[in-house]
Amino acid sequence: MCGIAGIYPFHTSAESHHLKTTLEHMLATLYHRGPDEGGMLLDKNFAMGMTRLSIIDLSGGQQPISNEQGDMWVVFNGEIFNFVELRTLLQKAGHRFNTQADTEVIIHAYEEFGLNFVDYLNGQFAIAIWDSRARQLILARDRVGIRPLFYTEHNGSMYFASEMKALAAANHFPLEIDFRGLSQIFTFWVNLPPRTIFRDIHELPPGHLMTVSDKGIAQYPYWNYRFPTDGKFPIRSRKHARAILREQLLEATRLRLRADVPVGAYLSGGLDSSLISAIVKQYFNDKLETFSLAFHNPHYDERPYQEQMAKHLGTRHHVVEISENDIAELFPLAVWHAEKPLLRTAPAPLFALSRLVREHHIKVVLTGEGADEIFAGYNIFKEDKIRRFWAKAPDSEWRPMVLAKLYPYILQEKGSVSPFWKQFFRRHLTETDHPFYSHLLRWENGMHFSRFLAPDARIALTLEDHIEELWNLIPYEYSRWHPLNKAQFLEAALFMNGYLLSSQGDRMMMGNSVEGRFPFLDHRLIDFAAQLHPDLKLHGLTGKFILRQAFPELLPPEILNRPKQPYRAPIASVFLSQHTPEIIRELLQEDALKRFGYFNPAAVARLTQKLLQNPVPSARDEMAITFIVSLQILHWQFIEHFQPATTIDMNKFKIVQMNHKEETNAVF
Repeated sequence: MCGIAGIYPFHTSAESHHLKTTLEHMLATLYHRGPDEGGMLLDKNFAMGMTRLSIIDLSGGQQPISNEQGDMWVVFNGEIFNFVELRTLLQKAGHRFNTQADTEVIIHAYEEFGLNFVDYLNGQFAIAIWDSRARQLILARDRVGIRPLFYTEHNGSMYFASEMKALAAANHFPLEIDFRGLSQIFTFWVNLPPRTIFRDIHELPPGHLMTVSDKGIAQYPYWNYRFPTDGKFPIRSRKHARAILREQLLEATRLRLRADVPVGAYLSGGLDSSLISAIVKQYFNDKLETFSLAFHNPHYDERPYQEQMAKHLGTRHHVVEISENDIAELFPLAVWHAEKPLLRTAPAPLFALSRLVREHHIKVVLTGEGADEIFAGYNIFKEDKIRRFWAKAPDSEWRPMVLAKLYPYILQEKGSVSPFWKQFFRRHLTETDHPFYSHLLRWENGMHFSRFLAPDARIALTLEDHIEELWNLIPYEYSRWHPLNKAQFLEAALFMNGYLLSSQGDRMMMGNSVEGRFPFLDHRLIDFAAQLHPDLKLHGLTGKFILRQAFPELLPPEILNRPKQPYRAPIASVFLSQHTPEIIRELLQEDALKRFGYFNPAAVARLTQKLLQNPVPSARDEMAITFIVSLQILHWQFIEHFQPATTIDMNKFKIVQMNHKEETNAVF
């Protein structure tokens, strides 16, 4: 794992020492992503570099790495899990290797296959290749967006980096909030790539390549989620599906254990992380260390299930216990690493969890992310199925009651659905032909957050306006997909990429120099799951049905059959208690709200008063206060008081000057 950054000046002659100084500033902000060592490549009118977290070939894998002729160079963030097999293939084609690192296969694969090289990579990555012969920069991001990559153009140059703070550190690039991006976050809960929360900073979308030359910038998609069309599902047999799933998940897990450092695992107490831990323990590593998150508040605590699973596996188990005060103290740090407004406090405890991992000298953890998206585990998939069932008889009194299987709180004492919730779920009920039917209620609900905005921050955008931009991400055959597959695509391409793998994933892990690996997100497993008949994923109202069938011998029945429990953390009690940190209190004051200019102070005051008076606040109100606090923190950190690190220890850097002798400064 690493942080990468670079500068490409367009049609200008940039001094090498100026590029080097700017690159140093950028890499200094990425030190947390790679504290072990670093590297730079300096060419005429181009520079790129990286900070490294050493995991594979600890002594020989320092970047940048070149081809045999030294005219193509690569830096990258992530892992290529099939590097052993790919190296063998490339050696047979005549390529010579100088290291055992996975990095080196990238540059030879590009040399051999051109821009199609990404098709051969099984991994999680953000890649930068400098082809000096063509004077062309190639950027590539993994298929599902596990590793981040951002870029901007400023003063005649193109800058790229693993995090946006590194772009801001380059020549003090001024940051401004993009109000359309802001509106997207409270609508979709994420930004739609390439848009970000900051104006003129863009995200390279997952599954995309970018080329940069004096001719300009061009983007190319190379992968997307693909589902069968017109109900033609190749895999319908439960026995057949189970056999393939066992084989592919074992292989995906085996590949993700490749490392020259110890590998641990997260253990949440749910099916997905428990299954990954069980596979590792049973088949690959009998001395597995597992890590769990516990809460002081019993409403959020899953410790009994975690302890049961750890005892069942016999792992060396570690737990970090989190209080509301801990979350409040960590929340500004979570925002700093997430680089966007948040709608939940959940990233903060996960930052504490990765810190626990690092304290036990573990650099790599396996987790269960991705299973709910590709095997249909979330309630939103079940809700969509129930509402479509209800829509066939919209006047039915009993059909809406099926929703209580997901949300018991919607029932009145007499057993019927309360009028409020019945009206809520009835919205758009019969619009089952709408292409985004499954997510309409969620998105429409998010639009209500605009009532807290100040007039200058509120832009006249409807849900339809945002959906118009969403269409840019939708595959052309989407309209011919099964409703479940449409919902799966939206959940994976939006929420998983923009939130789970970033704000709760890469950013909270890499903030403590820990790499997360996700066996369920092996692209071959994703492609397999897409071919399954929907009933093998969502069987009645049982989500992840085939996954529960695949490894019954590895898990206790209580874990195997446990309903999906969404990961949550306390919210209102974090921001509105006597123990709330002073900085958060100050940012919610009227003068700070007016000075930053995003929120209506009177509306925020009404919300905080409502939360203080209500012992059981609504989820929407809790999301609203989190959104307000996090945006205030974001502005304070990135706009009003932006103070990035500007120096980094160059003694640990490998510096390559093109057309000059390679210079290495105390490399270790």
